[in-house]
Amino acid sequence: MGYESAGKGYSVVAEWNPVSENFTVLNEETAKDMRVFMTVAVDLVFNCIREPIRFTLETRAKVYPKGERFFFHSKKPVKEKYYMHLTPAKLAESEQSAHCEQQYELKSLVSETVKERKKALNLKNYQINMQAGGIPSPNEDEEGSDDESPMVSGSGHVSKEITDADLLGQWAETLKKWHAHLSHRPKQVHMLCRKGVPEALRGEVWQLLSGCHQSAELVEAYRILITKDSPCTEAISRDMNRTFPAHEYFRDEGGIGQDSLYKLSKAYSVYDAEVGYCQGLSFLIAALLLHMPEEQAFSVLVKIMYDYHLRNFYKDGFQDLHLRFYQLERIFQNQLPDLYGHFIDIQLEAHMYASQWFLSMFTAKFPLYLVYRILDLFLCDGLNTVFSVALALLKDSRRELLALDFEGVLKFFRVTLPKKYRSEPAANSLLDIANRTKVSVKKLQKYEQEYLAIQAAQVKQEDPLTMYERDNKRLMETNMRLERENDSLAQELITSKVTLRNDLDSAEESMESLCKKLEKMSREFADSEEMVKRLSTENSQLKEKYRSEVCSVEEELKRNKEIIAQYKDICNSMSERNEKNISSYREELSKFKEVMTHCSQCTESLNITAPARPSVDQSAASKDKKIRE
Repeated sequence: MGYESAGKGYSVVAEWNPVSENFTVLNEETAKDMRVFMTVAVDLVFNCIREPIRFTLETRAKVYPKGERFFFHSKKPVKEKYYMHLTPAKLAESEQSAHCEQQYELKSLVSETVKERKKALNLKNYQINMQAGGIPSPNEDEEGSDDESPMVSGSGHVSKEITDADLLGQWAETLKKWHAHLSHRPKQVHMLCRKGVPEALRGEVWQLLSGCHQSAELVEAYRILITKDSPCTEAISRDMNRTFPAHEYFRDEGGIGQDSLYKLSKAYSVYDAEVGYCQGLSFLIAALLLHMPEEQAFSVLVKIMYDYHLRNFYKDGFQDLHLRFYQLERIFQNQLPDLYGHFIDIQLEAHMYASQWFLSMFTAKFPLYLVYRILDLFLCDGLNTVFSVALALLKDSRRELLALDFEGVLKFFRVTLPKKYRSEPAANSLLDIANRTKVSVKKLQKYEQEYLAIQAAQVKQEDPLTMYERDNKRLMETNMRLERENDSLAQELITSKVTLRNDLDSAEESMESLCKKLEKMSREFADSEEMVKRLSTENSQLKEKYRSEVCSVEEELKRNKEIIAQYKDICNSMSERNEKNISSYREELSKFKEVMTHCSQCTESLNITAPARPSVDQSAASKDKKIRE
């Protein structure tokens, strides 16, 4: 143990005997689904503290199999921060008389890891309470409490009602012009976005601002990407319950909201393999999903990452993100020199408070009303919005920050600052400051050149051996990553070969069965052809037979017609002959009546019998009728 060569720290080095019984667990191979942790404890003695203080550090460990090819991992140090609470110790009379220096007693010692676990536990309890029905009341959500717990992401109610009819009319007219010429953004859009996009129109306006109307292929790509596997599945699943737990849409584990969030995050990690998935993206994705379907949200996310250059923050070891931190500090130094000096005094750097601002576009901690308004400005004006809003946050809290120390400032940024803007008037006031804060593009370019020059100078001044060691580590890490990718690709190749072999075997079996079916169908086809020929012959024979029968029927009909005609002629001749006979009978009857009239006896007998007998005319008529019949 002892002070380091640079004098900036005190080094304590300890080694252990690997064959000792106490370290037997470290000689056993770590199972695949098992995690092993190593705890290192150091007892330090301070001059002003009576009792030694034990600091513990917990780190993960893994024991590889003896025969496995092993790669040296980067020696990245595991850092831990501790918070000590000391109280003045009561000195005895002998100590007071000896004029000893002030002594202290340790009241509590908490590590940063333990604090984070407690916060995670509080968040879990919060989710359990909400699932059990303990949802905060609107008053609690708007006003909040003054406790030390940070605001849960997804807090705040955003109304879809539009009270400003004039603003709605302006948006309606602007959108009509915009849809008529999608490639040309109307001039009044910038002014309207500063006033705020109506909640009911945000989904449509955000798509137009990002230019998704020209990327219909992204919608089709999303439907394919969600079917593919992602190497970031575990990290994505871990963040599902942490994203907007205060919002009812993402509250239920395995619900519709979390399912859409998971699918969209996985699809983008496959689409952009260089970036994959990074913590913070899920909050931005959740904000998009609350305003549009999955396909459109994916298209807007891709546009934000590529066209708005947000993906550069996650690449190359966050180099571009550190450049933005430097630019923010330089602008901060020019516009708020007293607060910048205070941050320098307490050794507070931009990355300690502004990381989530850049990586998640302020979506992780702030109320939803403010989050949506910032996204309105970001999609309209681009990346400069982040600098404007960041400076507005610092300006609006300048007095509070000047009165706080290092720990107080960090707590202020984590807890107090988001709660300041729970009300819409406070959020609108902050955005007014942001709109008035001008960020010069030329100055940003100048600061970028300064940052690159500083980085180049540091590389030149760096010890060549250290630089070579760093490059060697980076190459080893790259080599290890490539080896892993090679192994995974080899495994995939083997799996693909086995799958293709199985597919080929099944295809050959299918081909054999199809060939048998083809032969059977060929035979059936030949039999069908013979049957068709036989049926056609029978059909022709039937046609001939039918023709002959038709001819015979026609001849018979002709003979019948002739017989009927002859019968009609006979009937006509008979009727003529009957009429002649009737006329002759009538003449004879009339003669007979004349003869009888000359005989008185016949006349008397005729008169006597006249009622009982029919008249001569009637009898003649009946005779005529019988003759006709």
